[in-house]
Amino acid sequence: MNWQGLHRCPITYQHLSQGEKYSAEGLKELSPRLSRLEDLPLSAQEQRMEARKRAHKMSIQGVQAKLSAKLNIKEGRFEIVDVGGKYILKPPHELYEQLPENEDLSMRLAATLGIEVPLHGMLYSRDESLTYFIKRFDREGHRDKLPLEDFAQLSGQTRETKYRSSMEQLIKVVEQYCTFPLLEKKKLLLRVLFNFLIGNEDMHLKNYSLITRDDKVGLSPAYDFLNSTIVLDNSAEQTALPLRGKKNKLKRADLIDYYAMEKLALNRVTVEEVLNQISKTAPLWNERISDSFLSDEMKTKYLKVLEERKKNLEL
Repeated sequence: MNWQGLHRCPITYQHLSQGEKYSAEGLKELSPRLSRLEDLPLSAQEQRMEARKRAHKMSIQGVQAKLSAKLNIKEGRFEIVDVGGKYILKPPHELYEQLPENEDLSMRLAATLGIEVPLHGMLYSRDESLTYFIKRFDREGHRDKLPLEDFAQLSGQTRETKYRSSMEQLIKVVEQYCTFPLLEKKKLLLRVLFNFLIGNEDMHLKNYSLITRDDKVGLSPAYDFLNSTIVLDNSAEQTALPLRGKKNKLKRADLIDYYAMEKLALNRVTVEEVLNQISKTAPLWNERISDSFLSDEMKTKYLKVLEERKKNLEL
């Protein structure tokens, strides 16, 4: 990738002057004391190799290569670590196109809806590829680790059985464990609808979590939001977990009438608030997608999925 041709900050998407890689605002988001940021000293391929070597030492796993890192503010660089990392790094995939650019954009779109997302962005590597970073939200201060459990753990499932559930089962977890289940159900609905709209068909049990903060249990900040439909290209499914016993051809009757009104038991006013929130915000997404680091082809595909799914929801 020729970063000089983009002239945008991969952390904030702000326009840059010639020769700049990051905006001052982007660096400030990472730390008010950060004045520069060096390229990651590893290429995309080297990062993937490093992730494989370290996989047995780290708690973060999955299909995508992941590295744990900390930010050395004094040296102006990210450092790969086995323990104590405050950030997760995801380099480009060998097979699937532009995953860092896709995930970063998807998380930005989620934030426009008011969905809580951690600090995230992209970093340049020594081969000029982009690596996605996200700050760990289960770390507070230097040593404190916030209680965090994903829905697979809470449902008695494992990494290997994370698809053996349903959208209805998510509701049972929220009702059983959340301090204020009604509030969390509204948040859950917003996330479910958003992921349907952007074509995220891989929201399995481990991509939902509950976190305990200030003695209150609720949905954790969002993570692993990605338009997987444009990545897989010919996917036959719209959701990882079946809804109403099916994974495809979902319509407003399934997601609103059945899931929101009947199963989540949200009243019509609350459901309309969520739908209005999406309708008001969706026009901003075209601009965000246009400003993103996706290729023109992938931007077009992303927009196409959004338009098709909005029709499915009658928005």
